[in-house]
Amino acid sequence: MDGDVLVRDSSPAWLRRGVEASLEALGTDHIDLYQVHWPDPRTPYADSAQALRDMVTEGLIRHIGVSNFDTDQLRAFPGVEALQPPYHLFHRDIEADVLPYAAEHDLGVLVYGPLAHGLLGGGFDEHTTFPDDDWRSQSPDFTGPGFLRNLQIVAELRRYAERLGATVGQLALAWVLAHPDVHVAIVGARDPCHLDESLTAADLTLGSDDITEINHIMSGAAPISGPTPEGM
Repeated sequence: MDGDVLVRDSSPAWLRRGVEASLEALGTDHIDLYQVHWPDPRTPYADSAQALRDMVTEGLIRHIGVSNFDTDQLRAFPGVEALQPPYHLFHRDIEADVLPYAAEHDLGVLVYGPLAHGLLGGGFDEHTTFPDDDWRSQSPDFTGPGFLRNLQIVAELRRYAERLGATVGQLALAWVLAHPDVHVAIVGARDPCHLDESLTAADLTLGSDDITEINHIMSGAAPISGPTPEGM
């Protein structure tokens, strides 16, 4: 935070401060994976990467990751081993070049937002509202005609999921994990039952006919961009 504003800061000093604070908070002597969560246009990527490599050498962190980076930014960040991009049925941009790049360079891919920030959880309807401090309350992704259109898409996905004996959330997670270049789907949970539902999705195997039908359902969807630091 810079006052009341959330900013991107990947300067070497801030990275080290963040690592040291995390080590103290976690009560450990190393962090297995440390990620730069957003590209910082004010800091050269090589400087951020070198700072992280130095901390690997010191044993403070084991592996280096980034999140929300495109292919040009990945190329400019030497030493990166893992990537955390947004990916779900309503946001598929990374299929064009980011996922192929990750596969070519043997990067671990941990996607976030696989349930489209709640939309694919199946609990939203046309009356859903969000608190003022929730970024979704100001996002066109969750207000207006695009949101209503996507609710209809989710309803179609739910009907298809029921044919497979699954919930729409399980279908969405299984779809993400079906991509051969995706290794992990990061899922939030506010209740143990949410975890149970998500774990069951790992056992749902989608065949080529399922993928084709899901793609057909999604053909009329409005894309969702998701949050950024500047919008929160």
